[in-house]
Amino acid sequence: MTWLRHRVFPSDGFALAGLLAAVTACGLLSDVNASWFPATMTALPILVGGLVLRMPSLLLLYAATAGVLVAQHQVHDPDEVTAGTIVVVGAIAGIVLLMARMRTRLGVQWTRGESMLFDLRDRLRAQGEMPVLPPQWHTEVVLRPAGGQSFSGDFLVASRGAGGGRVLEVVLVDVSGKGLAAGTRALMLSGAFGGLLGSLPPHGFLPAANDYLLRQEWAEGFATAVHVVLDLESGEYELISAGHPPGVHWNAGSGRWHVLEAVGPLLGVIEDATFEGVKGRLGTGDALLLFTDGMVEMPGEDIATGIDRFLGEAERLVRDDFHDAARRIVAAAGRNVGDDRAVVLLRRR
Repeated sequence: MTWLRHRVFPSDGFALAGLLAAVTACGLLSDVNASWFPATMTALPILVGGLVLRMPSLLLLYAATAGVLVAQHQVHDPDEVTAGTIVVVGAIAGIVLLMARMRTRLGVQWTRGESMLFDLRDRLRAQGEMPVLPPQWHTEVVLRPAGGQSFSGDFLVASRGAGGGRVLEVVLVDVSGKGLAAGTRALMLSGAFGGLLGSLPPHGFLPAANDYLLRQEWAEGFATAVHVVLDLESGEYELISAGHPPGVHWNAGSGRWHVLEAVGPLLGVIEDATFEGVKGRLGTGDALLLFTDGMVEMPGEDIATGIDRFLGEAERLVRDDFHDAARRIVAAAGRNVGDDRAVVLLRRR
């Protein structure tokens, strides 16, 4: 019975009936006063139909619109429907059909597809928030998608363990690609990595993440990542890298930046990969900066030059006591706006 009901009364039947009546009304109004109601008005129901109708109903609406235009031209006034009218209505119908096919592939109507994308974007941002830390610790996270888009291939996952433990784990990931394609993969990986983080020993996270990427068998499925395990009481940390740009440690005692080069392959490239960490300690006033390659890579420029430029901008932050540090360094050093950029600051006050 459910199948029969949908056959006889489709889910968009009332909308289709209303739009068919609107197309007919447009034709009648054009006969009354063509200057106020031109024949191109028939494109308005088509625009609405592209949002609310399914593909079979939309094609039926197109047939009805064509019938109205033919009737206006042959039965009423041949001058009402010109070649320009046909071009305008046909072009709008073609664009609406293309948009409707995209919505049909997604399986949603109206603007629910856009709403789903907004929800996915917000979820990705929410997963990248830092947990609450003791007052002596300060963190900043800035993610800038390529070209000002809403989706980024860079994302962050962080965990402090159950009950606000003393160990903070932070992972900054850069998924291959950029924009929406990388953003959808980043959303999937952020959920998986968020589940792994804190559930495994520190040295087990990147191997597990590597195995997960290999199982996806994506054509462009590699990623880089940097994993920091920080003891919030002693300040001791270990930085483990998977093909990611180095981290930099500001030592307040010596007044110098130290580049932290850890060794490890890209995620999702080779099986049974091993990752070696670099250990250190954040004393009072020290800071640790993590960043993605969009901050230090420029077309035709060596990455070492980009890192030097990054450290030069970071030096200015020290004079201002790291005020608004992550945002300022992205604005100053992240000149490659065609790539996703991310900066994470961990500082012990």
